[in-house]
Amino acid sequence: MNGNLFKQHSRSLGRDMECKIFGNAGKICLAFPPQNGRYFDFENFGMVEALRPEIEAGKLRLVCVDGIDGETWSAKDLPPRERIEKHEAWFRYVLDELVPALKAQDPNAPATLMTTGCSMGGFHAANFFFRAPQVFDVVVSLSGLYHAGFFFGDYMDDLVYLNSPADSLRNMPAAHPYMALFRRSRMIFCVGQGAWEDELIASTRLLEGVLRDKGVPAWVDYWGKDVNHDWDWWRRQIRYFIEKIAL
Repeated sequence: MNGNLFKQHSRSLGRDMECKIFGNAGKICLAFPPQNGRYFDFENFGMVEALRPEIEAGKLRLVCVDGIDGETWSAKDLPPRERIEKHEAWFRYVLDELVPALKAQDPNAPATLMTTGCSMGGFHAANFFFRAPQVFDVVVSLSGLYHAGFFFGDYMDDLVYLNSPADSLRNMPAAHPYMALFRRSRMIFCVGQGAWEDELIASTRLLEGVLRDKGVPAWVDYWGKDVNHDWDWWRRQIRYFIEKIAL
């Protein structure tokens, strides 16, 4: 399936950024690559192909976003504050620059977006959803991490807290306006129980507990002990869940 490369100069990052768009109509879905991945990973590892029916039917417009994890979450040799500030600049690029540009390309698209990703991309998908539920109303996170401590250890500041869903959600007041937005949304968090999934299982259970305590419904699905942290399973999972979502 052919996609269109979209280039944009980011004011937040001070450089050009790329993404690849598949489809011309339907609900916009931001897809984030795994840790240190690139915008072409979803295409190269068959995730775009798995979503072909929805894309070709005009139900889904898949936007494969480029990441900069190597300069932020993975750059443990850099000072924590520098890393999280760079991440925040990337976050602002996606939310304040890329999303408006995508909406301008198709004024008839649904007002709210979907977000998805696997592994570190699952974290990014969830993080965008929880931080901006006025923009996103569907999240499908596969094998994601939801606590910043995995990358930042004991370090915590205002930006790390903001980008650590398990922490920020735990302390969100019951009367916060985001709570109503969460409850009208569709959330899917899936993780396998096979090889390389142990940390992700623990993080998923942590998030599940926080959401349950807040009375926020979510579909949290733990697949079998043969389900590894790998593209083969992520392709099956995204195909399975996309059929359960009324786009």
